[in-house]
Amino acid sequence: MKLQLALALSALSGGALAKQAGTLEEKWGYDWPFSGIASFAHLPVEKCLVDTDSSFDIAVIGVPFDTAVSYRPGARFGPRAIRDASMRQTSFRGFNPRAGINPYDSWAKVVDCSDMPITPMSNEIALKQITEGYEELLERNAPFTKNGTVHPRLVTLGGDHSIVLGALRGLHGIHGPITVIHFDAHLDTWVPSKYPSVWGESDFTHGTMFHMAHREGLLSDKCVHAGLRTRLSGSDWGDYEDDEQQGFARIASDDISTKGVEGIVAEILERVPRDDPVYISVDIDVIDPGLAPGTGTPEVGGWLTRELIQIIRGLEGLNLVGADIVEVAPAYDHAETTALAGAQIAYELITNMVKRGVAVIGSSRRHDDL
Repeated sequence: MKLQLALALSALSGGALAKQAGTLEEKWGYDWPFSGIASFAHLPVEKCLVDTDSSFDIAVIGVPFDTAVSYRPGARFGPRAIRDASMRQTSFRGFNPRAGINPYDSWAKVVDCSDMPITPMSNEIALKQITEGYEELLERNAPFTKNGTVHPRLVTLGGDHSIVLGALRGLHGIHGPITVIHFDAHLDTWVPSKYPSVWGESDFTHGTMFHMAHREGLLSDKCVHAGLRTRLSGSDWGDYEDDEQQGFARIASDDISTKGVEGIVAEILERVPRDDPVYISVDIDVIDPGLAPGTGTPEVGGWLTRELIQIIRGLEGLNLVGADIVEVAPAYDHAETTALAGAQIAYELITNMVKRGVAVIGSSRRHDDL
């Protein structure tokens, strides 16, 4: 009798606690945009690299690495700054009117995977960590899966631009050659031997990683730069010739004046096949430094934030298998303007992924496995 009474009291107590928990959730469970621990857009945080049971369709991942820069350091703090700037985004107020969807409240499970712990002591070790981190996460099965062959997609918050090499290595293992749409003031296909030193050459920098990716066979021959306004080395067009040999076409920043947003979107879509695996890499310095001063290698004469966002929106039909926003260096920022731009760009990229639907395995892979 005493045991039955104890069980009954325990059941009543459990019910009361459950009711109380529900009441407490209603009272205290909501975060205002300015409150709560800073995850991207208040998304749930998972330690995806540690928790092997973690699964997601789309994840934001920080890669706080900046020791491959050639000018100003500081992008290791970019992921933190972009997350802080994203706090006005929530699933409650996440509907994107231009796309007609709320990317945080749709078919996709979207999470914040926290950061990869990248060493600042050795670029060689760092590149290995970045590569293995992407390989680990991209090999997971996404919740929205068919026969176990749908892979998740990552939106990376950098970090300097060199981190894209690890992402491309991981994606190539799944999709084959990747078509990169590269928004940047600079080519980033520089040939290391053109920058000699008595100490030896350095292959892995934030200006050579696409050269390395081409050399490793990671890229298609349909890649494109957009927003260029960089100076070249030497006294001729050699850098452009090297760039073309690596499979890139070029759209200059000045082209926005003559072609407009629609013309640039059309030029990209004419070159990039709709169903090929596409990676969009956004160096924040593609935006004019008057609007995005917090970056490592600023170049005057860039695009407006609005123009870049409109171009990204125009690419929503592509088979986007991954993306990044890199080179946000908050130490040089003013009133979060650069980080705010990065957060909005990430939101637009996630929207494109969700609206297009599940990413298709690259044409070099077997579609009958899907």
